[in-house]
Amino acid sequence: MKLVVGLGNPGRQYVGTRHNVGFETVDELARRLGWTGSREDFDRLARSNFEGLMMDGLVGPADRPQKLVLLKPMTYMNNAGRAVQAASAFYQLSPADLLIVLDDMALPAGRIRLRAGGSDGGHNGLRDIERALGTRAYPRLRIGIDAPPSPVPARDYVLARFTPEQRRAVEPAIVRAAAAAQRWIADGIVAAMNEFNAPADEQDGGDDQTA
Repeated sequence: MKLVVGLGNPGRQYVGTRHNVGFETVDELARRLGWTGSREDFDRLARSNFEGLMMDGLVGPADRPQKLVLLKPMTYMNNAGRAVQAASAFYQLSPADLLIVLDDMALPAGRIRLRAGGSDGGHNGLRDIERALGTRAYPRLRIGIDAPPSPVPARDYVLARFTPEQRRAVEPAIVRAAAAAQRWIADGIVAAMNEFNAPADEQDGGDDQTA
């Protein structure tokens, strides 16, 4: 089975902020899977578990389906590791069966990047997940949000909403990120990296999405 965790902060005041693109990607993934009718349905239809909102079901071919869990931690970003560890322990998952979706200030808005592991890169959510799991060896899918302009503090920047120009770039990137998560679920991290780590205009195939 697989677990996809989108990072963000709960509460209406954080909807649409840069730090919440992980939440938005999980919303889009649930829509693509047919589990919801729209992104807005996830929070209403999900059930509470593992200190978060979750959905689960079977995906893949009928002759070899696998269980998939989608999770949005409600712990706030700095404590996301509690929810991830609780779900991973309950389902007895290896780190390789976990995908974390998050924002990244080091990437331009509209770019996505998959990695099989690595450092937290200064991201508080990843830092807490590493602490909770005791490893860095879990896949992560980063969505670019641009670096903050000087002299805006990073904390203020990630908790603010996108500019209209950024939103135009990020919206299709969220769709591509959800498609990348689906490829990871079906075929693993190497196949997903090979397809989705190239710039969007170099993509061949996929779901005719651009970023």
